[in-house]
Amino acid sequence: MDMSENSKIEWTDHTFNAWEGCQKVGPGCDHCYAETRNARFAGGIAINWGPGAPRRRTSAANWRKPLQWNRNAGVFYAQHRRRQRVFCSSLADVFDNAVDPQWRADLFRLIAQTPNLDWQLLTKRIGNVRGMLVDTGMPCDMPPNVWLGATIVNQEEANRDIEKLLMTPARRRFLSMEPLLGPVDLQPWFDPTGMCCGQEMQSCEDCPASAQWIHGPTTEYADEGSSYKSPGIDWVIVGGESGPHARPMHPQWARDIRDQCTEAGVPYLFKQWGEWVPRSACYHRFGDGSSCSDIDPNCKRWPYVVRLTESGHDGSRLEHVDGGCDTYMQKVGKVFAGRLLDGRTHDEFPGER
Repeated sequence: MDMSENSKIEWTDHTFNAWEGCQKVGPGCDHCYAETRNARFAGGIAINWGPGAPRRRTSAANWRKPLQWNRNAGVFYAQHRRRQRVFCSSLADVFDNAVDPQWRADLFRLIAQTPNLDWQLLTKRIGNVRGMLVDTGMPCDMPPNVWLGATIVNQEEANRDIEKLLMTPARRRFLSMEPLLGPVDLQPWFDPTGMCCGQEMQSCEDCPASAQWIHGPTTEYADEGSSYKSPGIDWVIVGGESGPHARPMHPQWARDIRDQCTEAGVPYLFKQWGEWVPRSACYHRFGDGSSCSDIDPNCKRWPYVVRLTESGHDGSRLEHVDGGCDTYMQKVGKVFAGRLLDGRTHDEFPGER
């Protein structure tokens, strides 16, 4: 079964998979829906998953669908007043080491043949991107119709991978923070000119020659060529985990990232709660004042948190706030949990440029 269709994912219009299969590379992969799907369609064994497993290229008919979407771009634009977005790949990773390099070269040729589509390439292997672009025989820069994204699920991954994303030339750069597994401070990347090596900058002379943002390779010429600017994060997506083994997402983690985005002027999209929803939403939905512990004795309880402690970058140590309250999470299922954060949807997107 090929996966290329009008998408139910809130932040895209189509999903396209040039191939299927992958390998787990981090905590966000622990309960991979795509691996489960692969096993379901292969008789119970995920034959395209894991080290040494073959990846499965999708059909020629599937590869022709983006060409059709590209031809219909005028009709779509007339209806929606914007370009179509294509998420590639929901069942794989474009920059997976185990993928045949020729397949990746074919994909980038297809991207070049569909200039009326905005391709959203989301990867858990952002460090592979520049080298693999060279291997395709394409220019080192991403095609102008590509939005490049990195999956970030906790502070450790933010510290490791956001710099790599910003060092990779692309028209749009975005973060997919799903499943969000801990609090994340994005300030060093949202305000690079006021930060240096993750610390408040006192003066440029005090910074070592290798300091990030100020002296490093992430600095680019401004558009008019008169000065320097630092590449920015253009968009942030946040969401909780779905599936039978889903881990709950603390509501303050999602709120804190939303507030950071608002302060920095970065579009923020809250995709979903996943399987778990805050107790306050249970009150609102059930309307009878029942506590989560009344409904489900296994309800998840968390201390109220605002931000990371100084030594809590892995999310294992959370700061208690005076006057705060405990947070209870109820497992109610993805559909019931919905995607309202503090009573409303957050559906912000980068503007056209």
